[in-house]
Amino acid sequence: MSKEAPRRRSAPRKTITTLTPEEQLRAAREIVRREAAGVWKVSYRLNSSFCEAIRLLFACRGSAIITGMGKAGLIGQKIAATLSSTGTPAHFLHPAEAFHGDLGRVHAQDVVVMLTQSGETAEVTQLLPSLREFGVPLIAITSARTSSVGRAASVVIELGELEEVCSLGLAPSTSTTAMLAVGDALALVLSKMRNFQADDFARFHPGGALGRKLGKVDDIMRPLADCRCASESLSVREVIVKCTKPGRRSGAIMLTDKAGRLTGLFTDSDLARLFEKRDESALDRPMCTVMINHPTTVLSGTRVGDAVALLAQRKFSELPVVDKKGRPIGLVDVTDVLGMKEEAEAETAKKPSQNNTPPKKVA
Repeated sequence: MSKEAPRRRSAPRKTITTLTPEEQLRAAREIVRREAAGVWKVSYRLNSSFCEAIRLLFACRGSAIITGMGKAGLIGQKIAATLSSTGTPAHFLHPAEAFHGDLGRVHAQDVVVMLTQSGETAEVTQLLPSLREFGVPLIAITSARTSSVGRAASVVIELGELEEVCSLGLAPSTSTTAMLAVGDALALVLSKMRNFQADDFARFHPGGALGRKLGKVDDIMRPLADCRCASESLSVREVIVKCTKPGRRSGAIMLTDKAGRLTGLFTDSDLARLFEKRDESALDRPMCTVMINHPTTVLSGTRVGDAVALLAQRKFSELPVVDKKGRPIGLVDVTDVLGMKEEAEAETAKKPSQNNTPPKKVA
């Protein structure tokens, strides 16, 4: 006789709790408030140990090696990324991988930062003998200095007892938020001590919208060879005929004096106004009599974000780029930075007006 296959036991059905949108928001706000309260407590627990950790990291001739397991490890990856992007060389070391060969990434000149709320996580504590043998300083971010990790560390940033905000009080939440805040504090205090500037930040963030804003106008402007440029002494008619460019063109003509310095702009709108006034004689007058005198410019090397902010604040469509002698080298056209300009305009709208003087008429 064949035996009957055993029946698979089904998991007990769980009761589903239905929350109204109002209850969902109430619960979410309470969670955020309680996590914020935990971080607030940690801010007051920071003491000379934090300063000693800063001293070790600032003097480090190698890298800051961040390690942690599980959720603390994920926070460690973010801390390593923040340190690296703000002037402190750092990388993340997975404790399990470290125990299987990646300890070779640890060198005598490094500093290890270990994240563990309990201070007893097996994958982390198993690294302690090796780190002790390597002689690297160990900074522990943990709940208590009496834990295994706390006792082994050179410096302990003590978080203290923190109440996790999950309904069971188990899922890492408040503790990992506190670790993240302390990691940011380490990174940004170090950044301040290193006098880390926007140019340094731009060098480490060349990609994406942020990198573009921090780049130089020289990288995004239309070069002089692609711009319409003429002498201010020529007539309007001569300039219009002379300044023809194939393909996409800007709506402004840059005008220069005998020394090649930028003295004015003449836009398509200015030409349209002459026709509206039926002032045909103006077409044979020198450009210097009808152009916009002393237009606003930006120097070569100006950050893109600053140039875009100027376009947004003054409602310009074109912004000439000049060298230190005032000679034009290119032009930033609003159509090339439209998305960035719209973002800058939104930011400008949020700020109170600095003065009540309307901007002077420029291109």
